[in-house]
Amino acid sequence: MTSATATATARSGRKRPARGAGPGAWFLVLPALIPILVLSVGPLLYGIALAFTDAQSGRTEPTRWIGTLNFQDLLHDTLFWDSFRIGLVWAVGVTVPQFALALGLALLLNQNLRFRWLARALAIIPWAMPEVVVGIMWRLVYHADAGILNETLRDTGLGDGRDWLTGLATALPAVIVVGIWAGMPQTTVALLAGLQNTPHELHEAAALDGAGAWRRFRTVTWPALRPVALAITALNFIWNFNSFALVYVLTSGGPGGRTRLPMLFAYEEAFRYGQFGYAAAMGCVMVAVISVILAVHLAGRLREGDDG
Repeated sequence: MTSATATATARSGRKRPARGAGPGAWFLVLPALIPILVLSVGPLLYGIALAFTDAQSGRTEPTRWIGTLNFQDLLHDTLFWDSFRIGLVWAVGVTVPQFALALGLALLLNQNLRFRWLARALAIIPWAMPEVVVGIMWRLVYHADAGILNETLRDTGLGDGRDWLTGLATALPAVIVVGIWAGMPQTTVALLAGLQNTPHELHEAAALDGAGAWRRFRTVTWPALRPVALAITALNFIWNFNSFALVYVLTSGGPGGRTRLPMLFAYEEAFRYGQFGYAAAMGCVMVAVISVILAVHLAGRLREGDDG
């Protein structure tokens, strides 16, 4: 081997140092980065700063910096912590059944059925409907006098019906049912995509070994679907905890605050009572809770990646 060949071989085997992002790369990122900074990061930072002030609507005096006084008041606000508890009940009550039903629907739509394309199209209809439209539609379903639910109960002799959205015992369960129905499509689509990425050869090999349907699901399907399931469940919990429009249209937080989610409570404090600083403190608490949930989720995913 000549010296020139050896030198060329050494150069080809030598790793080149990674280059940092140049000005051109940042220029390409700017169109996507600017809206995020202006519409997300900017308002978030402004809201955090507002939480440490006594900002109110309609006051002539300048806004003052009051430190952590809003957070101290928040610690003793039983109405806020009641809304926080209701928000957790709502988020868990929607997320868990939503995942179970979406998993069953995804498994069904993954089968080789006739008119499968039509079933898949019908399954995503709630996803295509705005939350306000969904809320109005379900208010008609739950209507005490002319609602289809009460009419069905009367026709079948199962009861005289009731006003589902204004009853203290039925308002929150009725709203949870709507949340499950409205959020199922995106969960179903995510799980269906995960199922279709599972190698079919693994199912065939397990079937040849004598594994039944449940065993194939437990040993083949679920391990492949687990990362998608964990991700979509965490995102659904965050989305549900932050819900506003659907519950606002259905009940506006009533009756008696039984469906007043944290977002609804913060909205009322800001735009009904004009306590912008206090409402911003509530928003900071909710952001902190969501950040903790995300941190726990990401830590679990990283630990799984290290174990794998």
